Amino acid sequence: MERAVSGLGAAAGVAVGTACPIHAIAAAEREAGSPDDERAAIANAIQAAAAELATLVAAQSGEAAEILGFQGAMLEDEALAEGAFAAIADGAAAHDAWTAALDVEIAGYLAADDPYFQARSSDLVDIRDRVLRHLFGLDEFKAEPGAVLVAEDLQPSQFLAMDWSHGGAIALGAGSPQSHVAMLARARAVPMVVGLGPAWEALSGLLAVDGDAGLVIVDPSPATLATTQRRVAARREAAGEAERRRLEPAITRDGVLVQVSINVAGLDDIAGLPVEACDGIGLTRTEFLAMSSIDDEERQFALYRALVRWAKGRPVTIRTLDAGGDKPIPGYTADNESNPFLGLRGIRLSLRHPDRFGVQLRALARAAAEGPVRIMLPMVTRQDEIDDAARLLDRAVGELRACGIAHARPQLGVMVEVPALAFAIAQIRADFLSIGSNDLTQYAAAAARDNPAVSSYADTLHPGILGLIGHVARYGSTGGRPVSLCGDAGADPRAIPALLRAGLRSLSVAPGLVAATKASIRAVDLSQEPEHGL
Repeated sequence: MERAVSGLGAAAGVAVGTACPIHAIAAAEREAGSPDDERAAIANAIQAAAAELATLVAAQSGEAAEILGFQGAMLEDEALAEGAFAAIADGAAAHDAWTAALDVEIAGYLAADDPYFQARSSDLVDIRDRVLRHLFGLDEFKAEPGAVLVAEDLQPSQFLAMDWSHGGAIALGAGSPQSHVAMLARARAVPMVVGLGPAWEALSGLLAVDGDAGLVIVDPSPATLATTQRRVAARREAAGEAERRRLEPAITRDGVLVQVSINVAGLDDIAGLPVEACDGIGLTRTEFLAMSSIDDEERQFALYRALVRWAKGRPVTIRTLDAGGDKPIPGYTADNESNPFLGLRGIRLSLRHPDRFGVQLRALARAAAEGPVRIMLPMVTRQDEIDDAARLLDRAVGELRACGIAHARPQLGVMVEVPALAFAIAQIRADFLSIGSNDLTQYAAAAARDNPAVSSYADTLHPGILGLIGHVARYGSTGGRPVSLCGDAGADPRAIPALLRAGLRSLSVAPGLVAATKASIRAVDLSQEPEHGL
């Protein structure tokens, strides 16, 4: 008999599929050897897991690559396995030693007052289980195409192991609409419901997942199946229509033109995308790229130049290194910060490393000789940070001029993600502004988006946060400074009407969401009174 289980919609859409339950790895049996054998077994498993992660990272791009890259950095930290090696020396089996050592770490992260560390516990669970699979010789997680993944929570690598091109959905007992997995699901149009509670363990058989309403329907009736399948077909048709109009400009029903740019982390993100589909690159994340070329001006220049050439005269906005927080770079970011999200990250860290910052600024100025490059500074709080960065940019330009190297001075703008900067925006001197809605929202709401217990507070549609966005947009309008938004909210169909009514006329989204974002913009009529206050 049909029954519905209520949760929270984390990714829009509907889908029907067979439940594929995912449980934590059971303690499969393996025979322990000598301490030397067990030490070698754990070392080999860690090495294999790291290689597996590196392969996965190479196959991903953008947000997915960043998430997996972060896990790889954690796994390479030798301190992570110290407890396991000590237990093995005392006679423990490798799998018991590794599980105990990681469970202590996970418990510590979960018990922390800092939401940042609580959110990182899921990455440690992912790492723990990946190494255990190698120790037990278990196969990589797999699910049938079109299945509904059912679990208490889902790890990013499990999401990325699924082929979503054949449909499917996600139903979780815990989870969060702001988690890494939820962001990945929205980017790939995978319906997702979270917060089902203990009821998730009883989900089986055929399921209808409604990410719009936050419902999972077990054993749907023929009538429900028919309704759901009609909705699936309608969405598929709408997606097809949006895709057919991808190259057309985004104009609201009452004739307001809205620019739609793209967020990228490298050349893989623009492979196959016609430049005519967008109005330029609104955000280039350089953290993942910089891990291997932080001191290499030529490699950075080659990448930036390739982006500029692809853009064919459209603006290319490149964010300087936003390391720190959840994006550590070994040997560069600070160790053991009590709260790295609010610590030395972004422009704060770049200014502590002027020589390395200069390498990036020179590469950017050289790329600007080939097209319009805009430099965006992350995590700015005060004007003096912009002024210091401008002085370093002038120095870099002077060095290039003295050496006779082709260059141009890019525009210098800021990413508005610190509430104090947003409030003081009228006193800030910068060439352009781009609202980083992810961090601005969680900082303004004092709620981590990765923490299921509080993530519902981190809502860009909160009147206070919309007020901040409107304040920044008004300053841009009256002060002659271009203002865009480059966070997840820019591609959220719920948020787009409110963002446009707040005054924004430029959004930057993941390349795969350009068509859907333009379709959402075309449905807005700014001359009409908003529905539900949006």
